[in-house]
Parts: sequence; C-alpha cells; structure tokens
Amino acid sequence: MPTSIPKEELMAPGHTACHGCGATLAMRYVLKAMGQKTVVSVPASCWAVIPGAMPFRTLDVPMVYTPFAATGASISGLREGLDIQGKTDYNVVGFAGDGGTADIGLQGLSGAMERGHNVFYIMYDNEGYMNTGVQRSGSTPYGAKTTTTPVGKERDFKKENKKIVADMMIAQNVPYVATATIAYPEDLIRKIDHAKAVHGPKFIQILAPCPTGWYYPPEKTIEISRLAVQSRMFPLYEFIQGKFYLNKSFKPVDVSEYVKAQDRFKHLNDDEIDNLRKYVDERWNQLLEWEKIYSEQKE
Repeated sequence: MPTSIPKEELMAPGHTACHGCGATLAMRYVLKAMGQKTVVSVPASCWAVIPGAMPFRTLDVPMVYTPFAATGASISGLREGLDIQGKTDYNVVGFAGDGGTADIGLQGLSGAMERGHNVFYIMYDNEGYMNTGVQRSGSTPYGAKTTTTPVGKERDFKKENKKIVADMMIAQNVPYVATATIAYPEDLIRKIDHAKAVHGPKFIQILAPCPTGWYYPPEKTIEISRLAVQSRMFPLYEFIQGKFYLNKSFKPVDVSEYVKAQDRFKHLNDDEIDNLRKYVDERWNQLLEWEKIYSEQKE
C-alpha cells in the first residue's frame, strides 16, 4: 500500500539553504511525518543556519540549537524533561548532519542509543562538512573530491570507504534503524511511521544530496538521489527489532551513471570506478546475507 504524504506543512518558506538542497527536503518530509507535537534539536551544521537569522525561523515546531558533539545528549535531556512534565506524546528529534553524527557526535549518539531513550535521531547525510566549506567527513564516499581531499597531481581524493552509521546502530542493537532518501518520500514517511510504533531509540540515515559540495546542477537533486539507490551506492533498508528488510524494488543502473553525474568524481579513471563498483557489489552481498541471517534468527 502506498503511503500518502501528509499535507500539513511545518516548514515555512524563507529558509536560507542553497538551491536544490537535499537537507531542506529531508527536514520538510521528516516534520510532515512527525507532526506538530515535535521538538527538534540541531547541532552546528547546515541546518544551524538554514532556518534564518534570529528572531526568525522557518520551522513551526520548537527548536533547540546545541553544540556540534551534543545532539545525543540534547535529545536525551529533552526526552527526560518532557516525560517529567507528562508530555510523553511529543516526538523528540535530533536532526544532525554526517559531520555531527559519523564523526564529532558519534559518542553522544551511541550513548543516547545505549541508554534506551525514546527518541529519534535523524542523520541527514550530505557526505561532507558542507556548511564550513566542503571538507571530507567519515561519511564521504571513496573517490570523492573535497577541499581536504583536493585530488591535484597527487590524486589525493578520498581513499577510504564511507563510514555507514546505520550499520553501526544495527550492531549496537538499536530497536529501529533505517536508511532513506528524499527521492522516495513515501518510503521515508512510511519508515518514520514504523519508527513511531517502536518505543525506544530510533535512528534513520537520510541521503541528502548537496549540489554545492557534490558539484551538479541544483535541479538534479532528486535525480541524483534516485541514482544513488539504483546504483546501490546508497541501499535502502529497515531494521525493526531484529528483522532486516532490504529494498530491492528498483531498476538497477551501473555505478558509473551515478558518479559521472557529479563533478566530485570526475577525476576517477576506469580502474578507480571499478574499485568503487567492487565495493558496492561486496556491500550489497553483505546486506543480502544480513537479510537471510536475521530472517533465520526470527523463525
């Protein structure tokens, strides 16, 4: 059954994001799914400036700014405070980028998940420190050009594979973990609805393409996001209390179609693209194995 997209808008016009910003669409869809009774905690990130300068903001829900590393601690405190007031029906959402999640905020995230707080942690993944000048993060994929992996004569692009925080959350046995992307908003909203039904910590990693840092035309954001799934560079999956579901309902395309659509990969030669292709195949096979293993465990 298709999931309809709620009509209520909790993000007003007038934000200061770049044209084609995937992170802005991610917030819009997340709030549509969460509803009015939502409190959002945002660390240093693109979303620390997107709402606009004080006293203005574009979100029609309470919003807390927190230091870069403190999103996990912030949502833990917000949850405890709301529960003491009897406001258990409010959603507490940490909304942080990959720099504030995969790197600087990883310890706080892990602590919040381990303590079992009934919170949502949303990682909007634009694969770099975009707000401060497109520096490489742990979530930046192999092969990407950033200002700290500038290629040049030494071909100093990022040599390490992407750190996948959602996989780490499964390893920590977080009750609900999912990946999603803005090209498939119904899938994203459906996953948030599923997460709402789980009491305890929830983690969702949303791919949010960035035209400024990925070097593609702003009008191509949805297309790039869709290619990420179709090329299996960003698989969509869901882990619900020990059950693992991998989304295989898409028309596959070769990895080269995805990387050639972004100038951050334009320096890659055929051998380097093949390295990326091999990594994608290995990870996809790993996820297929996870689906089999978790299915057998629950039989």
